[in-house]
Amino acid sequence: MKIVKPKDIKRQWHLIDAKNQVLGRLSAKVATYLMGKNKSYYTPHLDSGDFVVVVNTKDVLLTGKKETQKKYWRHSGYPGNIYVKTASQLRSQQPQLLVKKAVIGMLPKTTLAKQMAKKLYIFADENHPFKDKFENIQKQGV
Repeated sequence: MKIVKPKDIKRQWHLIDAKNQVLGRLSAKVATYLMGKNKSYYTPHLDSGDFVVVVNTKDVLLTGKKETQKKYWRHSGYPGNIYVKTASQLRSQQPQLLVKKAVIGMLPKTTLAKQMAKKLYIFADENHPFKDKFENIQKQGV
């Protein structure tokens, strides 16, 4: 078995279209790419993941009644300052946060998670500044 060193890690770019994709399945696939579990040399203590660009997050699907019943909580740190939004409110204001919170929740709860999350780029529509990385690559459906 070959031991992988950080200099041996080759990072790729993945473009994922979230249009008409279920949020949980989409974020599981994205988390797999960010952790590097799709590679043969995956090592849990190294960040061997790839860069991931997710577009069209405003069109991601939620199954069942999650659109109205799923709550996103935030606390300011002061007593009584809990802010609650439903998934539909979050989608109308910041649709990329739906995917970001789901993906970050699937990453390991270690210091590596912050490094992995830095390689995630999420956009609400088709426009993104990484078009030069994907000139010859087709969009991946999940």
